Amino acid sequence: MSSKNLILIKQFCLYHEIENTFITELNNYGLIEIISQEEEQYFHPKQLPAVEKMIRLHYDLKINMEGIDAIAHLLNKIEALQQDLTSTQNKLRLFEQHFTE
Repeated sequence: MSSKNLILIKQFCLYHEIENTFITELNNYGLIEIISQEEEQYFHPKQLPAVEKMIRLHYDLKINMEGIDAIAHLLNKIEALQQDLTSTQNKLRLFEQHFTE
């Protein structure tokens, strides 16, 4: 993958005025994936909304890394349940349409 499609962690941290170690900790907890290329560290742009959310949780709300990990896990669980619910509702609509015609 070309590094031009990735977000350079050093630059990101400077922009957001946070420590590089925060991003490293997110990686250590498995919350994001760091990509190393040519002695630089990057993360994928699709992770940007989650990283920015975790920055706000940590720096604005003073939530520690364990709390961020728990919140991220619960949010992922909620998203999966919402997808299951939507799928089930769609199947139910099809079922209702089939038997009401």
